[in-house]
Amino acid sequence: MNFSDTRLIAVDFDGTIVEDAYPRIGKPQMFAFETLKKLQDEGHRLILWTYRCGDRLDEAVAFCKENGIIFYAINQSFPEEEYTPEVSRKINADLFIDDRNIGGFLGWGQIYQMLIDTREHPLPVKKKKSFLDIFRS
Repeated sequence: MNFSDTRLIAVDFDGTIVEDAYPRIGKPQMFAFETLKKLQDEGHRLILWTYRCGDRLDEAVAFCKENGIIFYAINQSFPEEEYTPEVSRKINADLFIDDRNIGGFLGWGQIYQMLIDTREHPLPVKKKKSFLDIFRS
């Protein structure tokens, strides 16, 4: 795999890596850590992208580290990024994995399979539709 095949992937914590039990840490989702490790082994950079902050965030980071995952960045686009109120908190990533997607959380097996299929068979570029196109069909 070359560098152009790797992705910057933002991953939510509660409800995605672990079952949602906020403010506690829930049980790990089935295959979460195995999939994240495989993605890192393949060269992908993982960002922990979570609502948690302060001690709750520290607990989540420590939990992931205990389970073999050290993130490229945490709630930021890259490790050196400094937060100031003048900068958007929206992070830059190629993919976002979150339990609050439309359709809900797919499960780690299906997510990994989608990533592999996309690499082997790139998704076609779709023509953007305007709002009025909905009514023209």
